[in-house]
Amino acid sequence: MANYVLLHGAYQGGWIFNRVTPHLRAAGHTVFAPSLDGCGERAHAIRPGIDTESQAAEIAQLLFYEDLKDVVLVGTSCGGMIACRVAETVRERIGRIVLADALALFNGEAVSDHVKRPTAVSTDLATGPSPEDAANRMFVSLTGETKAWALARYTPHPIAAMQAPVKLDSFWQQSWKASVIWCKQSVNPPVAHQRRAAETLKASWHELDTGHYPMLTEPEKLAQLMMAG
Repeated sequence: MANYVLLHGAYQGGWIFNRVTPHLRAAGHTVFAPSLDGCGERAHAIRPGIDTESQAAEIAQLLFYEDLKDVVLVGTSCGGMIACRVAETVRERIGRIVLADALALFNGEAVSDHVKRPTAVSTDLATGPSPEDAANRMFVSLTGETKAWALARYTPHPIAAMQAPVKLDSFWQQSWKASVIWCKQSVNPPVAHQRRAAETLKASWHELDTGHYPMLTEPEKLAQLMMAG
């Protein structure tokens, strides 16, 4: 059985995977779905200095202290950036990488190079959509109780992690066992961006006919693709 570490995207926390983890655990896997520094239930601790590299360093420490090996590292949305950084820093602990409708930036690229967002509500520390924007754009693919549940939990994201260029010294030069999952109803990240990641990594390609939050709309199918490799 494998060790799964699930990395959420912007404005989220580990809570976004609540419907996926039961399927992975039912198959006998060990699952970690941590909230990144400054996100989710940890949003109250947001402070200067949180960026992609610092969030990835914390996840690398999680892998070390839990002594996790042969890890299936899953990144969704901006969590893809974290997954790539974690993978290159603790290469010996990673068995497979799954990019689920994820940003997979090359060294020195920033989110804005691939994703055009409406004007966000920003402070010196965090950035995020207004409640109206979250309801009518970000979570537009969600309905009913699921939409209300997600809207009650979204939080602003550490601003440096959204705006600063990523640092990936060696990830794209290494060979990985990887898979890319594209959500066909999702606008961002663009399909061309995800195709680039799949081609560069020589990854398997999978598609889900859903929006950008498959962990909420198609959790069982997403879990199956995570396990399929």
